[in-house]
Amino acid sequence: MNFISKKIKMIENILDFLYPNPTPTLYYINEYTLLISIMLSYRSQEKKVNEITKILFRKINNPIDTIYTPIENIKNIIKHIGLYKKKSKNIYDLSVILIKKYNGIIPKNISELKFLPGIGHKTASVFLSHVSNESVFPVDTHIHRMMFRWKLSNGKNVKQTEQDAKRFFKKKNWKKLHLQIIFYAKKYSPSRKWNLKKDIIYQELLNNNLL
Repeated sequence: MNFISKKIKMIENILDFLYPNPTPTLYYINEYTLLISIMLSYRSQEKKVNEITKILFRKINNPIDTIYTPIENIKNIIKHIGLYKKKSKNIYDLSVILIKKYNGIIPKNISELKFLPGIGHKTASVFLSHVSNESVFPVDTHIHRMMFRWKLSNGKNVKQTEQDAKRFFKKKNWKKLHLQIIFYAKKYSPSRKWNLKKDIIYQELLNNNLL
């Protein structure tokens, strides 16, 4: 077993022990609300987003609801999260396109998803990881940080990190790893106040000369 294989095996073994059956923590009701939740979580704390969406989705849980709801109403509900004005407009514009172009059904194609207002590559990837069998490995800031700390990527940009993650980890594990690494990063390897002694994976890699 080569250096990288040993490193990957050690990382996966620890993640599987800590998070054997990871499940998404964003609140949603259906595919439409899932997409909205992921979009709202951009540059916002998930806890705050979940508080807001529990109220928001009583008003809107499909594109038709949204286009008959004044944007000001949506703004008022989501005003405590980042970029709320832009996000409110994106929710409305996205809903109009879904009705006009897709009969209210969200496309399951990453290229089409990325053309929707407010839906970038990461949001589209996260959405597809929940609702399709498409091989995606969404990389957020937490995964980006872990890949750099584990010396599996150079940390220059998220696009490169995603390519490296797909290269090193087996495709069948991508969806599970996406959640496992995020959960791990938040608890054991945060960006601020990082305590190396509490970072289990980092310590194991260090002790086994795999860094």
